[in-house]
Amino acid sequence: MVSAAEQLAANLNFSALGKAEELKKRIWFTLGALLVYRLGTYIPLPGIDPTVWEQVFKSQAGGILGMFNMFAGGGIHRMAIFALNIMPYISASIIVQLLTTVSPQLEALKKEGESGRKTLNQYTRYLTVILAAFQSYGIAVGLQGAGNVVSEPGAFFLLSTAITLTGGTMFLMWLGEQITSRGIGNGISLIILAGIVAELPSALASMLELGRQGALSTALILLVLVMSVVVIAFIVFMERAQRRLLIQYPKRQVGNKMFEGQSSHLPLKLNTSGVIPPIFASSLLLLPTTIASFNSGTGPEWFQWIVTQFGHGRPLFLVFYIAMIVFFAFFYTAIVFNPTETADNLKKHGGFIPGIRPGERTAEYIDFVLTRITAVGAIYLAIVCLIPEVLISYAAVPFYFGGTSLLIVVSVTMDTVAQVQGYLLAHQYEGLIRKSKLRGRKK
Repeated sequence: MVSAAEQLAANLNFSALGKAEELKKRIWFTLGALLVYRLGTYIPLPGIDPTVWEQVFKSQAGGILGMFNMFAGGGIHRMAIFALNIMPYISASIIVQLLTTVSPQLEALKKEGESGRKTLNQYTRYLTVILAAFQSYGIAVGLQGAGNVVSEPGAFFLLSTAITLTGGTMFLMWLGEQITSRGIGNGISLIILAGIVAELPSALASMLELGRQGALSTALILLVLVMSVVVIAFIVFMERAQRRLLIQYPKRQVGNKMFEGQSSHLPLKLNTSGVIPPIFASSLLLLPTTIASFNSGTGPEWFQWIVTQFGHGRPLFLVFYIAMIVFFAFFYTAIVFNPTETADNLKKHGGFIPGIRPGERTAEYIDFVLTRITAVGAIYLAIVCLIPEVLISYAAVPFYFGGTSLLIVVSVTMDTVAQVQGYLLAHQYEGLIRKSKLRGRKK
């Protein structure tokens, strides 16, 4: 039997968007905030020679700079004030989540509810400032040592660059929080999405230009476009996939009334870790190549051998890439989902899985199911990221057509559309309530 809420959701019509004033305000606020972000990616750092930096960037675009430039929406290519983007905040969030699992004090804060969450968010902001300051200073030192990129090197350039880049990251962090509270969707994710989507047309144009020059064949370009559509459909299917555990609640008596037992579901996502495993794996594997490019090919022979073996498309690179994606998929899932805590919450509310004893047995069963579906999710992530990686290495396809970028775009879009549907659903409920009240008054 379909519930009334499911019937209403099935009949949801986006034509109701014109009547949902609150939702329209949130959408316009989100678009305005993302426009501010995009303008900031075109404001260059002072003291940088753009012509020299363009040549330096092109020589290292195949390394970690190219991947981070994708996340920064072209900010690193232009060496803008938002070159660091929101990555220090994401790193700080992950570090705080890791510390929450090993620190009893932070774990107690997490269980305090809203007040504890605010305290943890404040710790995340402090850590973001520290990470952004270190990374921005490292970028300033790297720019000074990269030939004639800096017109007037010195202590003033180091200080001004570090302050500018750190301030840009903190502004984006604040802007993302404003989008989350006053706009629609997750602000941090939308900022990364906007950067990737904004650079997609230029990436497509460069790929078509390579086809016109004969560097890429027409068949390969068509293969990349068809593969992108197929991969997007596959990501949508897998991101919506769930393993639902049946939860039964027993009969209960309240006063003189006896309430029948109810059944519910505990949804376990196939890919709980999201896009974190590909990002971490790509960053770690591209690090040796980037260091070697900064050293202009000099260094010990063993280091040069490692760099050669970890080149794009090499068997050793692909093996380690898959292994690290699988590792981080299990590792991050273990951080964000605690089977013991879930089993305790079910026991407190009287819920149980049929045939499984509440408490420790339930936690073991949830952990067993979660391990199996995480294995499937890790294989799915490896497949999605491996096929484009081969094309990037052998055909010089831009990073924007890789598995990581497609994962981010599809996942964030699905979450944002789900929030829009939630607001429209609430708006329809409000309309039904108003109509019922008017009818009651007439009676």
